[in-house]
Amino acid sequence: MPTRIMCLPHAGAGASVYRPWRDHGSGAVRITPVQLPGREELFVEDFYPTMTRAAEGTAARVLAAAGGEPFALFGHSFGAVLAYETAHVLVARGAPPRHLVVSGALAPPRVVGRMPVSGLDDDQLAAGVRDMIGYDHEALRDPDLRELLLPVLRADMVLLEDYRPTTRPLPTPITALRGADDVMVSAAASREWADHTSERFALLELPGGHMYFTEAFPLLWKTVEDLL
Repeated sequence: MPTRIMCLPHAGAGASVYRPWRDHGSGAVRITPVQLPGREELFVEDFYPTMTRAAEGTAARVLAAAGGEPFALFGHSFGAVLAYETAHVLVARGAPPRHLVVSGALAPPRVVGRMPVSGLDDDQLAAGVRDMIGYDHEALRDPDLRELLLPVLRADMVLLEDYRPTTRPLPTPITALRGADDVMVSAAASREWADHTSERFALLELPGGHMYFTEAFPLLWKTVEDLL
């Protein structure tokens, strides 16, 4: 039976970032995007107010999508932190993921208070994100797309302002992935994820910067498939 890879999006994004690859499948893996409230087809739902609520709600969505099949969690950047906290909820519910793959992400203690956004206007928020990740998202230059993106981006970043990471290690293997040219997440920072598992840990680098996976989806999923 293939393992479902439950994919959580980065800040400001929805499940559609993974949907071009949901039909990718093999004897080993099946990609399953997980949608979060307040975006795309769930835009009428309220954003999660706290990381704790986000992890609890995401765990419920993951279990519903898994349908009793084995699954792993994948998250990029903000999505990796949410995947980590979701994994803790799933462990507590007796349904641990087979594996946690964290992509382009600082370890949980490092994201706390990294970029307070509550007092920023839209221009400051867009500039701050661009400077932090070293990537100028084209949607932020389009007035119509920017109007849709910024509320979601702000809601996700707000979750990190009062975030208190779960400190106990997960009883789940963790693999950290990063773009070799990522200016936001260094190799040394990625290795800090090793402190958050009592099982095996690995760090793998792929070509590109922080948003490497937008250009190298086939290589990314081949890498994840090999892990499982």
